[in-house]
Amino acid sequence: MLLMQPMAFANPIIETKPQIQSANITDTPSEQPQADLAVATPPSAEFVAVPFAFSSESLSTALGGAMVVKHAGQVQASILGIGLYSSNDSWVTYLSARNYQIPQVDSWLFSVETYQAQFKEGIYYLSELPQLNQEADKVVTLGDESYTRFHAQYVLPWGRGVNGAARSLARSTEAIKWNPLTSGVTSIKVSPFVQTRELQGYEYLPQKSQGVALELDWDNRDNGKNSTQGGQTSLKFSRDFGSEERSSWTTWEFEQSAFFAIGANDWFAKQIMAFNFYLADTPTWNTQSGDNYHRPPTFAGISLGGFDRLRGYASKRFTGRSAVLYSAEYRIQPRWQPLQEWPVFNLYNVPWWQWVAFAEAGQVADEFNAEALHDDLKWSAGIGARFEVESVVVRAELAFGSEDRQFWVMVNQPF
Repeated sequence: MLLMQPMAFANPIIETKPQIQSANITDTPSEQPQADLAVATPPSAEFVAVPFAFSSESLSTALGGAMVVKHAGQVQASILGIGLYSSNDSWVTYLSARNYQIPQVDSWLFSVETYQAQFKEGIYYLSELPQLNQEADKVVTLGDESYTRFHAQYVLPWGRGVNGAARSLARSTEAIKWNPLTSGVTSIKVSPFVQTRELQGYEYLPQKSQGVALELDWDNRDNGKNSTQGGQTSLKFSRDFGSEERSSWTTWEFEQSAFFAIGANDWFAKQIMAFNFYLADTPTWNTQSGDNYHRPPTFAGISLGGFDRLRGYASKRFTGRSAVLYSAEYRIQPRWQPLQEWPVFNLYNVPWWQWVAFAEAGQVADEFNAEALHDDLKWSAGIGARFEVESVVVRAELAFGSEDRQFWVMVNQPF
């Protein structure tokens, strides 16, 4: 299967986080020194467009394009758009505008993203269906999907946020310290959202989720696109307050990453060990109002599988109340870098590439306890190549699991 983030073309569920963690290009302007961000006149907008073609199980042959506008009206702001159409008449559109500021409001960043898609032969794993076993049923059907999210991010005035939100996006040039008051960027993000999914033949399943997410994040990495030291800590709460047509529910997700440089040699300019831990739960799972449980629909709840978490399995392959995932990557950056001289690549700025070997183990359970979450852990392992193109990280990975293998192509590091 082939996929290009932020859109999960192979298995049509699109998330910026946790599934498509997102077309997040927050780091696009961060390659500039902090002094550059202080100039009175922002640099001119830069436009980059890339066409693409691929084939997948659910889309057949697809053609599309992606465009990025850097410094889109403000030095730290960017716009990303992606669209495609396939030979089986499926289509996908995605548009985001990120990191905008209101004049004189230095501590806030505002973003919005929206996604619309129709998959004629969409592949879905539905744990809501009546069944005799615990495995979700795989169905292939016509699926209409959409989401819209607005993000208001407040950067706290300590660490690298002491000079305002825009300056906090610049790459760190100081030594990493494990104190949020003096190191990294601490932020609070509020994200109202609306998400829908309608499946032909399964109209009785929940079709809409609407609510708000609150996320506390401490980004203490030296470089968001190619981290060599530090880490990132985040705690996210999501709440759908419900309506007459849908149940209310609450989820929380905790994630911790850490990066360690292990030295260079004649062959490799960088060698990094990267680790990530993910834990999530739905505390309202067993709460009832009449015959209805306060549980999110599978497209909005806790899951594993996809291009960021448990990559050897299809998108949202496992869904349930809670999840745990352990991930480790060995990343090496060769001194030999021929991409800038290859056809097509030579049209763009490609400053580095990276080879990766990774392994993951995790589980989804309908109980939140250590025994259930560590019973019969699912595993995934694979290899990949990553490179930076015009300030955007692109990665291609081949991952193996106990059921199948997946080939992913997408943007941004998995963590």
